Amino acid sequence: MIDAAFHVLIYTAIFFALGMFKPQWPLFFLKQPSRFIILVISTVGLMIGGTLYGEGHKQEQMAKKKAEQSVEVATPAPASELPAVK
Repeated sequence: MIDAAFHVLIYTAIFFALGMFKPQWPLFFLKQPSRFIILVISTVGLMIGGTLYGEGHKQEQMAKKKAEQSVEVATPAPASELPAVK
């Protein structure tokens, strides 16, 4: 998911740069494209990319935490820490 976030951010940056230079290129389907529309679409793209990155990072941290917990559960306790049998 983090890779997708970087791709969205890169495409948004390219879209923004092209749109600020010539709004007719990325918005070829509009009769009168403006730089304001480019700005709005780029802002939405940045929000989507940031959200994807944050969620991907959160999922990665949760996966690491689960992996650490499963390793702790799977390893037996040393004999010195076991309770004495009477």
